[in-house]
Amino acid sequence: MLELSINIALGAIGLSMALTVYRLIKGPDAPDRILALDTLYVNAVALLIVLGIQDSSSIYFEAALLIALMGFVATVALARYLARGDVMD
Repeated sequence: MLELSINIALGAIGLSMALTVYRLIKGPDAPDRILALDTLYVNAVALLIVLGIQDSSSIYFEAALLIALMGFVATVALARYLARGDVMD
């Protein structure tokens, strides 16, 4: 039962990532692209968590934590650049 649930989750996350990449490429303006990039980071974290559950390995959880941290910093930096035109004050 767990195997079936994991396979369904992997398929749903894969579909979500594909749709997010489409929005990242096609997005009408820059804020939509930044939001798509942020969503892609969240999907990557979810994918790593599910893979960690499937393989019973803790290394995936550490990688997910690093991707989440770097994704947050990148999103904040891009949003700040869009708002002010400069990242650093």
